[in-house]
Amino acid sequence: MAATTFDLVPLGPFSLDAAGRYFGGWPELDGDIVMAFPVDGAGGSAAVVMRQQGDAITGEVHGDADPEAAWRQALAVLSLDIDGRGFADVAERDPVVGRLWREDGLLRPVLFHSAYEAAAAFIIGHRLSIAQGRRIRARMAEATGAPITIDARVFHAFPAPAVLAGIETFTGLSAAKMERLQAVAVRALEGRLDRQRLRSMPEEEALAELRTLPGVGPFFASGILARGAGLVDTITDDDLTPRAIELAYELPARPDRAEVLRHAEAWRPFRMWALVLLHVWLRIQPQSVIGRVRPGRR
Repeated sequence: MAATTFDLVPLGPFSLDAAGRYFGGWPELDGDIVMAFPVDGAGGSAAVVMRQQGDAITGEVHGDADPEAAWRQALAVLSLDIDGRGFADVAERDPVVGRLWREDGLLRPVLFHSAYEAAAAFIIGHRLSIAQGRRIRARMAEATGAPITIDARVFHAFPAPAVLAGIETFTGLSAAKMERLQAVAVRALEGRLDRQRLRSMPEEEALAELRTLPGVGPFFASGILARGAGLVDTITDDDLTPRAIELAYELPARPDRAEVLRHAEAWRPFRMWALVLLHVWLRIQPQSVIGRVRPGRR
C-alpha cells in the first residue's frame, strides 16, 4: 500500500534529534525514526516514518488506518500538536529552565503513542525494570500486533484494543496483569481512553476515572494522564519532582508539595514541559549527586 505523506512546520522550536536522543526506543529506517501503533478510535494500525529537514517535519504514513488520524497521533506523541511558541517566555522568566531547554536541544515532552498504550505499559511494567517491561511489550507486538512492511522491513504495532481484549495469557505476565490489560482494552474500545477526551476533562475528574481501572492507583493514573494524554500545564505529584527542583535550583532543603506548586507558577502555561526538562536533567546526574538529597517532608 502506498504511503501518504504529510508535512508540518512546528509552532515553536523543535528538534526531532533531541527527542530521539533523550527518549529513544524507536526503530529507525535509513536514519529516520519509525513509530508503529494502533490508531486511536480509527481502527487499524499505522507506521509513521518521521524526519526533520530544517524546520519542517515530514511523516510518511503506512498501514491500514486512516492516514490523517495516524499523522495527528504521531504529532501528538512529539508534542507537535501544541503551539510551543510561548515556551520561550517561560525560558526567559526562569533561567534554570531556559538553560536546560537550550542544552537539551529545545526539547519537548515525548508521549506514549496513546493513553491506551500508556495504561498498558504501566500495568505490564509494574514491579519490573523498565527494560523488562519494554521487552514484554515488544514481544507482545511481534506476537499479536499488526505487522506493517516498509521497504522490506516489518514493524509491529502494539496489539490493538480489540486484539488485547481477547488475549488471556502471555508469557511473562501474571493472570492478574492479563485481567487488568483486558480491562484497559475494553475501556479503550469504549472510547474512554481517547487522548482528546482525557485532555478536555477537568484534571481531577480524569484522574478519578483512570483510577477506576483495575490495578491503577494515583501514581499510574497521573502517569497515564501526563504521558499518555499529554497534559501541558500540570505538575505530577511524585518523588522525582521535588528532588529535581532541590538540586537544579540549589535549594537548602527538599521542597514540599505546596512549595513545588509555588515554584512552578513561573512555568505556566507549560508547567509539564518545564517539569520534563528537570526530570531529564536529574536522570543524567551522577548517582552520588542524586543520593545526597534529603528525605522529603511530605
